[in-house]
Amino acid sequence: MADTTSQVLLGSGLTVLSQPLMYVKVLVQVGYEPLPPTLGRNIFGRQVYQLPGLFAYAKHIMKIDGRAGLFKGLAPRLWSGAIGTVVHSKVLQQCQNADQSETSQEMIARSAATLVTHPFHVITLRCMVQFIGRETKYSGVFSSFVTIYREEGIFGFFAGLIPRLLGDILSLWLCNMLAYLINTYVLENGVSTMTEMKGYSQAVTGFFSSMLTYPFVLVSNLMAINSCGLAAGFPPYAPAYSSWLHCWSQLHREGNMSRGNSLFFRKVPTGKRYVWEEKRFQ
Repeated sequence: MADTTSQVLLGSGLTVLSQPLMYVKVLVQVGYEPLPPTLGRNIFGRQVYQLPGLFAYAKHIMKIDGRAGLFKGLAPRLWSGAIGTVVHSKVLQQCQNADQSETSQEMIARSAATLVTHPFHVITLRCMVQFIGRETKYSGVFSSFVTIYREEGIFGFFAGLIPRLLGDILSLWLCNMLAYLINTYVLENGVSTMTEMKGYSQAVTGFFSSMLTYPFVLVSNLMAINSCGLAAGFPPYAPAYSSWLHCWSQLHREGNMSRGNSLFFRKVPTGKRYVWEEKRFQ
């Protein structure tokens, strides 16, 4: 119990610290670009037109909503993190009594936590994207639950769940598979810092697996806000997707599968023009 409590407290602290980054990332994922491209230099020193990075974007939000504006959606995200940690811990304890591999146990625990907390994730995203249309439809956790149930029924709480689950599972298996290959065939058992090296390899493989499965995160987030009564979920930012596969194919066709993946050195989309009135590219 003490371990779970400490994990919840640590997770809550990290959630608060990362909230501005998450907020900007979600707005970029939707395709909202309130600031036009500017002439800057890339990592090689060449002059190119770039989109505003994390700090410029965050400064724009503060200019409109103040510092507190960067923390919209924090309450449901904190609830999601705390409940997810508890569920993950409890399910993992139960799975350890069964004859299953560690990866299978982790997959079941993660999936259970994702399933239980997804309604809070949906509310978090919708609270954030209200910045685009200056709406106040989702203003509190409880009232947001009532709004979603009244307008969309029980399924509204699980919008975007399937790609999120698939992304989590695929990321976990990729990470563990790559870590196993590196630890088995690359690192030498005679190295004195073997434990440290394996820890580093786990971190590196985790980074690469998250990069490979990023499209699932993007599609899940877009489906969570699609046609929900907010400006961000309707044209010109998004068509009414019939399914997450429709969303995936649309993003793939437009070359937007990695939109929002990087918040630094952001390139102007090739072959697209900036529409000032709509604050986006088309």
